[in-house]
Amino acid sequence: MDFRTIIKEYAEAPISRHLILELLSNYKRPNDKISELLKSEELISIRRGLYIIGPKMNLPSPEPFLIANHLRGPSYVSLESALSYWNMIPEKAYEISSVTIKTPKLYKTLVGRFRYQQLKTPYYTYGIKNIEYSPKQTILIASREKALCDKIVLTPKINLRSIKQTQEFLMEDLRIDSELLSTLDTKVMEMWIENAPKKNSLKMLVKTLMKL
Repeated sequence: MDFRTIIKEYAEAPISRHLILELLSNYKRPNDKISELLKSEELISIRRGLYIIGPKMNLPSPEPFLIANHLRGPSYVSLESALSYWNMIPEKAYEISSVTIKTPKLYKTLVGRFRYQQLKTPYYTYGIKNIEYSPKQTILIASREKALCDKIVLTPKINLRSIKQTQEFLMEDLRIDSELLSTLDTKVMEMWIENAPKKNSLKMLVKTLMKL
């Protein structure tokens, strides 16, 4: 049985080296086979011990956000990447931004850049949504409200002290439409503030949104 047939069932998610070795257990030298697959780009290494199927295999591959979830876990996609996904900001992010409870890290891979910033629990756990891309792909991503809060919390030197300043940050710096901002759930955001970093900035965010 060829490798494509063996791996087909697992192609839509990042695959561990352990699993690949299991699938290649009939080979005399499975490690040599992995090296061969990497050289031919039938497999792509995204970090040590974790791979995705290469485009030459002509199989469904994992979405970048799912790769982000697996590269460093636990984590969820947030910040500009989530704001773009929800059509809150006009720009498409050139790297995928995620939040993790682990230390910050940047992965530069053949399939893109993946940046992770750290937040602590319990605030980390709020506002995470499960989105089903396909029957085999479910991603973890910040809600619109959480992605915006994370952006404020994790952007250095952002300290929101007035409604005017907050409006400028939201509508001029981030270029979020005021009508979209008016649809955000301020009640759920208020519930997060007690356990959040930059409490005063998030209070000002909620106050500004309620004025829209």
